[in-house]
Amino acid sequence: MTTPHIKLNSRSSFRLRSILITFALACFALSQRAQGVVPPPPGGYPNFTTAAGDHALQALTLGLGNTAIGTFSLFSVTTGNFNTATGAFALFSNTTGDLNTATGHNALVSNIDGNNNSAFGDSALLLNIHANQNTAVGDNALLFNDLFGTGNANGNTAVGFQALREGIDATGNTAVGSGALQNNDFFGAGVANFNSAVGAFALFSNIDGFSNNAFGNSALLFNQIAAANTAIGDQALLFNDSSGLGLGNANTAVGFQALINNVDGSFNTAVGESAGPNIIAGFNNTYIGDFVGSFGPVPDETSTIRIADFSQDGFGSAACFIGGIFNNFQPVNGTNIVEVTLDLNIDKLGWDVGPNQSAPSVPSRGAPVRGGAPQPRERPQLQHQAMLNGKVEKLEATVAQQQKQIQTLTARLNDQAETFTAQLKEQSAQIQKVSAQLETSKPAPQVVNNP
Repeated sequence: MTTPHIKLNSRSSFRLRSILITFALACFALSQRAQGVVPPPPGGYPNFTTAAGDHALQALTLGLGNTAIGTFSLFSVTTGNFNTATGAFALFSNTTGDLNTATGHNALVSNIDGNNNSAFGDSALLLNIHANQNTAVGDNALLFNDLFGTGNANGNTAVGFQALREGIDATGNTAVGSGALQNNDFFGAGVANFNSAVGAFALFSNIDGFSNNAFGNSALLFNQIAAANTAIGDQALLFNDSSGLGLGNANTAVGFQALINNVDGSFNTAVGESAGPNIIAGFNNTYIGDFVGSFGPVPDETSTIRIADFSQDGFGSAACFIGGIFNNFQPVNGTNIVEVTLDLNIDKLGWDVGPNQSAPSVPSRGAPVRGGAPQPRERPQLQHQAMLNGKVEKLEATVAQQQKQIQTLTARLNDQAETFTAQLKEQSAQIQKVSAQLETSKPAPQVVNNP
């Protein structure tokens, strides 16, 4: 007779391992109970619940796996599961929210049914009510998140004292550093989304700006409503949008104090320490190199490219090497020379033979005609506004889609939680039954009479 073999798929195997582990833990718990410790440890209650502190978990009904340590911690929870509160009034208002962690006085104190939030620090996520998946580390971090109770302020991460402190109705922001994104979404408009700030006071003044990235101490410090800026380096784009007009959009600054004085300029790129300090309202400029545009009477210009250029004060680079321009061997005093040309139709650099030279493989052509001076063009403010409106519409559509995804995920988690709760209740009943059998099977104590 052959022994039948049972093949399990990965899910069945995982579930079997889970049941075995649970059974082993139950046996271990029963063995510990059978051995007993005197006095027994405080705070252990049914349904995997731990409570220590005045009125901790005082309203609990069906909730599983909750841990409350501190006066009035998890005071209101009824059916919420797997919450951890450490500190006086931590998660005080939580009733049905699941999988929240609060460590610190008043951490997540207002949360009612928000899920998967983590708060570490005094008053961290203090006023969060319905929002989900937020992480706050530091005193007053994400203090006013979800202040209006819309449940839209999801997926924010704040690390540092008062990081993302306001954050009323904003989504998907990341702030690391003391005061980083502190005033984000100050008026609760809910459009200051998807900003990233790393560094003390980075994007400190941002109110309604979105899709900004600031990395460095005080980077984009005064930005208020401008969007799509990237600042990497201490004080990079420091005064951008300090006017509050929202014109300083789509700028990129890399380096200490790069584009530091830009206020209303847009579509500028500066790479290098202190590059582009004279740009204030100019746009479409590209500066590459340390201190480019810092010397001499460089104006607040537009549509200008400067690469390692110090020509304004008579000091320039010693040599320049640019790939893509062919060396066509025109010997002049023993040096190979190539005439550089510019295709005015497409602004492409090229090469040509000299007027006194010829080469069979290279077509000869006349010297390039000098082009007219570029004419200043009207600042495309309306175009900028249209672009911003389009971005806002796209962001709104993205946020709506994400909200639907969050709702779907929440529904799935609730279904899984209900299934898991039923399993835990069944296992708890089995454990209690086994415990009762063990108590019944204990031998009666023998009475010994002394002679």
